[in-house]
Amino acid sequence: MENRTQERPHPPFPEQKQPEPGLESRLKPQPEFEAPLYKAAGKLEGRRALITGGDSGIGRAVAVLYAREGADVAIQFLPVERSDAEETRRAVEAAGRKCHLIEGDLSEEIFCVECVQQAVDLLGGLDILVSNAAHQMRKGRIEEITSEEWDRTFRVNVYAYFHLAKAAVHHMKPGSNIIATSSETALLGNKSLLDYASTKGAINAFTMSLAQMLLERGIRVNAVAPGPVWTPLNPSDEGASLEKVKSFGQDTPMKRPAQPEEIAPAYVFLASDADSSYITGIVLPELGGNTLM
Repeated sequence: MENRTQERPHPPFPEQKQPEPGLESRLKPQPEFEAPLYKAAGKLEGRRALITGGDSGIGRAVAVLYAREGADVAIQFLPVERSDAEETRRAVEAAGRKCHLIEGDLSEEIFCVECVQQAVDLLGGLDILVSNAAHQMRKGRIEEITSEEWDRTFRVNVYAYFHLAKAAVHHMKPGSNIIATSSETALLGNKSLLDYASTKGAINAFTMSLAQMLLERGIRVNAVAPGPVWTPLNPSDEGASLEKVKSFGQDTPMKRPAQPEEIAPAYVFLASDADSSYITGIVLPELGGNTLM
């Protein structure tokens, strides 16, 4: 049995910075998203999924595994991320499934509603919503967080989740799923990510509450809370120093960040009735050895 835990990229990483939101194609080393050890079993055959932030990072890895499990996908991304989105489409189509591209800014309510409608039109329906896209910008002091920055972080991370879910449930039938991307910062806090961690805490509470609200409609709602993951979010954070990016993930017990392909199987698990039909309202931590007790 092959074990790649210790073989995966460890810090120190090359010094690098990118303008927000960052591109996976420029990240060094390249994130691992193809999951060659993953064995598909048709768990999502015929399903239709909308994945926000599907151009890169966790979103790309989820799109690829969903395709390998038999789902067609639509991915949302920002205009500047189109080149990454095209690479996600290539990988999904290589798995034999369809990948539709939806370009726009989730901080705008009207686009969130239009995004869901486009996904429904392109896919012929909607069975899975993965609210994954996020905005973060580290600040060392509360005085450095402007009202505009606080508002943008909440609009992208929390408001979009609400608007997307509200629009999506109108199209969902019993057996459908909503999955959000939370974070270890919601569980442990982070002194440099006050606004980001606050949005992730809100995502957890929203997920648990929405799960209760939608239970009678047969729609399950869950979240995944990763620890540090090697994605473009890291070097494109203006508040992260070159040293912070270089040493990213070294404080975990595994001494490294996760690769997207290590996190994505949890999204398959939570979307699959074969695996998780009795699970709703949970926040699943994937923390690289950190424990919450």
